[in-house]
Amino acid sequence: MQQQSKQLAKEEEQKKVENHILEKFELLEFKGKGAYGVVWKALDRKTNQIVALKKIFDAFHNVTDSQRTFREVIFLEQLKNHENIIKLTSVIKAENNKDLYMVFDYMETDVHNVIRGKILQPIHQKYIVYQVLKGLKYLHSGEVIHRDLKPSNLLINSECKVKIADFGLARSVAKPDDNTNPILTESVATRWYRAPEILFGSQDYSKAIDIWSLGCIVGEMIIEKAIFPGTSTMNQIEKIGELLGRPTPDDLQSMHAPMAQQIMQNITIKQRSSFVSSFPAATEDAIDFLKKTLVYNPSKRMTVEQALEHNYIKEFKKKELESKRDSPFNTFMDDNQKYSIKQYQDALYNRIVEKKRVEYKQDLIKNSNNGSVNTSIDKSASPTKKETSIVKKDAEKSKQDNDIQKYTRGFHQKSQSYSQGQFMGRTASQEDVQFQVQMYQSPTQKKQQSMFPMVDSNSPLNKGNRRSSLDKKLLSTLTASMQSTLSQQQLSRKGIQGSISKTNVFNKSMINTQYNSLLQKKK
Repeated sequence: MQQQSKQLAKEEEQKKVENHILEKFELLEFKGKGAYGVVWKALDRKTNQIVALKKIFDAFHNVTDSQRTFREVIFLEQLKNHENIIKLTSVIKAENNKDLYMVFDYMETDVHNVIRGKILQPIHQKYIVYQVLKGLKYLHSGEVIHRDLKPSNLLINSECKVKIADFGLARSVAKPDDNTNPILTESVATRWYRAPEILFGSQDYSKAIDIWSLGCIVGEMIIEKAIFPGTSTMNQIEKIGELLGRPTPDDLQSMHAPMAQQIMQNITIKQRSSFVSSFPAATEDAIDFLKKTLVYNPSKRMTVEQALEHNYIKEFKKKELESKRDSPFNTFMDDNQKYSIKQYQDALYNRIVEKKRVEYKQDLIKNSNNGSVNTSIDKSASPTKKETSIVKKDAEKSKQDNDIQKYTRGFHQKSQSYSQGQFMGRTASQEDVQFQVQMYQSPTQKKQQSMFPMVDSNSPLNKGNRRSSLDKKLLSTLTASMQSTLSQQQLSRKGIQGSISKTNVFNKSMINTQYNSLLQKKK
């Protein structure tokens, strides 16, 4: 009966996918549904690759949603080809001009589910952290902060490859021409992973908020549960105080939060516990890493560069794998100003059509160089007459608006350089009462959904739609694959030939034996 209801739900959701999408993709498995989006595991008929297909309902619901949708596309196109950031393969407009389809790398699961599976050894945890830091280094070097790092936004596959996802709250922190600090919103991040300065209402925070979130993730991997599971803003601050104690006046001043002193007057801190007692299984290096990331004063937290030099991840340190940008990411539109819904929508749709033109021309050139005509060229990549007409009309209207006209000129000039981009789904889910408890909840936040709405199987959103990808087989093979990946990397660094054989059985003692043997070989 339950299986039958699932099948009916799947068929009902499939009806909502438009024909022009079904012509491009074969829907293989319904992964889940949130209040404002659905996700499918799908087969790209053109490339024969498995992808994740997400349909976002009403992506331009209001100005805030429109700006965030636009930011995601723009940032992730410039983040393309970084191995630790989710990759977009295409963005497709819906026929109703309201919804949006996004196609991106398919990843089996996320770090949240892996933590719940209780399969992570300390060495696995460090490998995950190293990959996240590599992604953050590239992001921060381009003056962009993620603002919503948490285990469910760190995607992972059976080969232990980690990709940072969900850039719906990402934004630039590059200073404007007048060298003033941008005004930032305090309504970001899932509460359990929010930095203290955001909890206190600061609108002048920095890249350090991502480092705090990473510290929370590291602690959660170690004790296999959230380290600051606050039930409200005040309770969240109290939970943090139980580990760090009360913030000093200097700490509060460093947060640039006018209400911080007043808030602290109403906070009761219970008996403080030490890092060692809170994380009994942690090594000295892990404790030190936590102490340097979970710091009240943002300026005293480790930077990404400092974290990459920490002994906690020394087994994986490889400087040549850590790339960074030489200049800030281009926001194309002033990130400190909000434009109209139509301006964001038109700019993004123009972008989609322009990319179609580029891809179509590339196919033609490729076939011309081969000296033959390939009938398999994707004609759908060529802009339709309707799309071209829409773009022409929008261009005519944009001439009446100097600001948007100036923007679109630069936008189209840049678009020629992007043949493939990256994109992630939507912003963080605010619906899960147990795992993703809310704070400062606005109507906009209520509609934000994570890239994988089915990521938390305890979520009331996900009843009947729990992820099937994280099954016993994946739990069994994931650790073996992680160890194999680690082994191959360490052996190659020392010029040692050989590898550790994979296994389909999760056996902790075997893995420990293999790792100890590997260390002996390195010596």
